[in-house]
Amino acid sequence: MRRPTILFMNRVYPPVRGASGRVLKDLARSFAREGWHVTVIASSPNGGEIREEGVRIINVKGPEKPKGMIRYMWIWLKMMVIALRLKKRHVLVTLSDPPLLVFAGHLICKVKGSKHIHWSHDLYPEVLPALDIRMPGLMMRLFRKIRHTAMRNCEKVIVTGRCMAKYLTKDGVDARKIAMVANWPDLELTDPEMYETTGKSYVKPDTNLARPFEKLLKAKQRFRVLYAGNIGLAHPIDTILDVAEMLEKRGSDIEFVFVGDGARFDYIAAQRSERGLDNIRVLPYQPNSRLREIMESGDIHLISLHDKAAGFVVPSKLYSALAVARPCIFIGPQQSETAKVIRDFETGCVVSSGDAQGLLDAIVTYRENGETWFAAHRGAVIARDVYTPQESIEAWMEHAWDAVKDELQA
Repeated sequence: MRRPTILFMNRVYPPVRGASGRVLKDLARSFAREGWHVTVIASSPNGGEIREEGVRIINVKGPEKPKGMIRYMWIWLKMMVIALRLKKRHVLVTLSDPPLLVFAGHLICKVKGSKHIHWSHDLYPEVLPALDIRMPGLMMRLFRKIRHTAMRNCEKVIVTGRCMAKYLTKDGVDARKIAMVANWPDLELTDPEMYETTGKSYVKPDTNLARPFEKLLKAKQRFRVLYAGNIGLAHPIDTILDVAEMLEKRGSDIEFVFVGDGARFDYIAAQRSERGLDNIRVLPYQPNSRLREIMESGDIHLISLHDKAAGFVVPSKLYSALAVARPCIFIGPQQSETAKVIRDFETGCVVSSGDAQGLLDAIVTYRENGETWFAAHRGAVIARDVYTPQESIEAWMEHAWDAVKDELQA
């Protein structure tokens, strides 16, 4: 039997930061370990080609944070040209960055005859209003039609949430082509016994907690509310800032720590100064060597999503919080995947965007009520064992194999 070949296309790939690039790296290396010939087309400031752990990475030259649609589309075009120059791969996998990359994949597969799988992390152009990007109605309809046509012709559409699958089904994509595979946390946060094949050493999650709640109640240690990861336009944080201000006026021992970057990161720092919020700390992205320490330092984790982004974006922050068995509070739409997971496993609570009093009550309850905190912690432990990298990666590889097995076995 011939060696299967697969090509991934996504603008972001490590060391360029981004959630989609992080999980893509894990997946690409897993395919390589299983004997697939793996190529990735991405973008980086310097461009060039490298090989890492069996994966060939071709970077077109482009800024790490493109500004404006024209720069994104220029990267889109260069990535497509590179893909067309390569030999045919059995499978082409497109992700969502740059927007409408699924359509580039559709064109490439028509020329090459490859099987097309789209890994949908964000739905464009539907998500644009949540990003405060205005587009004429005619152009929105045109882009939606282009995306819709491309997805209908895919062999498979992998979505990261049930809310996204529901939307695409209503939009006319064949439900039999849609598969839901949850994203996963950084491997540094997971059980090493499950990932011995990676050849790396990881620290096993400590179910006894890095900051035991009993000691926290007795000590004068501050209760930490952690927001870790990208803080973009689709992730509103004004409700969180309002609650921080309310608690600051009370003289509470609850602190808010934001770790990461994004379009709203500077805004948080500015609001901290303007409102005099000494209970807020803002830290840049930290190295992976500190990831577990940082994630376990949060007594509860916050996740937010713009109401207009429901079904179009699924935050991956939840899975990192579950990996360290921390209770979560989600500020966002009730019908989103994040809200459903939290409710299904009782690993926290869901608060509507703008409901500052509801968020305040939830945080104070977790701070003052040990039983409530531990109940959510137990739910997180159960969910952690369900949403593992291994489960998601194996499901992904099965879908890819189903797409090509007839051709390879012929």
